[in-house]
Amino acid sequence: METAIGVIGGSGLYSMAALKDIQEIKIDTPFGEPSDSLIYGELNSTPVVFLARHGRSHHLLPSEVPYRANIYAMKSLGVKYIISASAVGSLQEETKPLDMVIPHQFIDRTKDRISTFFGNGIVAHITFADPVCLALADVLATAAESIDLGTGKVRRGGVYLCMEGPAFSTKAESYLYRSWGADVIGMTNLTEAKLAREAEIAYATLALATDYDCWHEEHDSVSVSMVIDNLHKNATNAQKIIQATVALITSNPPVSEAHHALRSAIFSDLSKAPPATIEKLGIIIKKYLK
Repeated sequence: METAIGVIGGSGLYSMAALKDIQEIKIDTPFGEPSDSLIYGELNSTPVVFLARHGRSHHLLPSEVPYRANIYAMKSLGVKYIISASAVGSLQEETKPLDMVIPHQFIDRTKDRISTFFGNGIVAHITFADPVCLALADVLATAAESIDLGTGKVRRGGVYLCMEGPAFSTKAESYLYRSWGADVIGMTNLTEAKLAREAEIAYATLALATDYDCWHEEHDSVSVSMVIDNLHKNATNAQKIIQATVALITSNPPVSEAHHALRSAIFSDLSKAPPATIEKLGIIIKKYLK
């Protein structure tokens, strides 16, 4: 059972209503169990696998999400493209709540998570100047622009600041991030992007703005009720965009440099690497073993 397209749903997007003939797949990886069972089905006859990032009952903090297991599980099913939907706060006036951003860059403010498959005898340094697959991001933006989003708008490009959480920002932090030129703020997607690149999977983010963080003096500071209310409003549009993106990928799969990301990234002599590490990395490095 394989598919080229994976979808990771964030807060508010715990399932894909349009998936047909669904099957639940429980996978145990060398990095533990994923956030939830993977849901395999078809979107307009295209096989797709869906995973709820925080679990379908939203029981995982951003720092508790088993990112390595999630990406490894996708890789084990043959996924080559990941569309990741994520709730974010807006750090800029022009990006309003209910707008959608397809960011091209990230700033890392996390501190308590493992964001690499490597170590324990095998060293790899991926190229990460462009942390998302720009070809896939372009397809995602084209799909989003083809959908009537009501009052929401789509922005191509931008900077996603990834914070640790689970608390939202202080005002001082929010003002600082704005001064850095960050456009949106979230808690999950950079970790996924790093691991997807190591797994040679093309990755792009659909960032769904729910609020103005806490910097905007004319708007209330972010609250859970505000986020949840706007998440529900965003969920329908997000699913429409994902369906349109899947159709575009199916008709013309984008060529991605991410699919060869490890070709010049592995520094270690794999013939001398610890067998246990070779076995644990499994499908991640399989094609580079002589």
